[in-house]
Amino acid sequence: MSTLTYTTIPTPAGPFTVLADADDTVHAAGFTEDPAFLAGMLGTAVPAPGTHDDVAKKVHAYFDGDLGAIDDVVVAYRATGPFRTKAWDAMRAVEAGRTISYTELATTAGNPGAVRAAGSACASNAIALFVPCHRIVRSDGSSKNFLYGLKCKATLLAHEKQHAAA
Repeated sequence: MSTLTYTTIPTPAGPFTVLADADDTVHAAGFTEDPAFLAGMLGTAVPAPGTHDDVAKKVHAYFDGDLGAIDDVVVAYRATGPFRTKAWDAMRAVEAGRTISYTELATTAGNPGAVRAAGSACASNAIALFVPCHRIVRSDGSSKNFLYGLKCKATLLAHEKQHAAA
């Protein structure tokens, strides 16, 4: 694995920390100020502070209303199986401003019967925002869990709904 560094970006949804390599490939990201938390998700040592100006610029553009600004951020998955990789790819394909259910995610990822595995893919997603697990909801449209809290998830969904409609 490449040497990672981290940067924390202030956002309306809370502090957003990115662990990335020298090429700005994102290995972990989440709404926390604690790089150790994200490093723990990867099973790596806590990285040193760094600068990831291109990624930060895209995150700022996203929160300024350019929802597509983060779409081309390169990510590196740490999947434990092919279904998770397919599920994360499927999450990246959900347009900002839309949500899909865990059932739809399982179907899109190629295994309609793997609804629990789809939920597990969301729960184990170490690259929040860029792999937008916040866009996955229950069949009734409600949110049950989000690693960074339901308030953060609601903020992201409201932001996307507002700017997708514009």
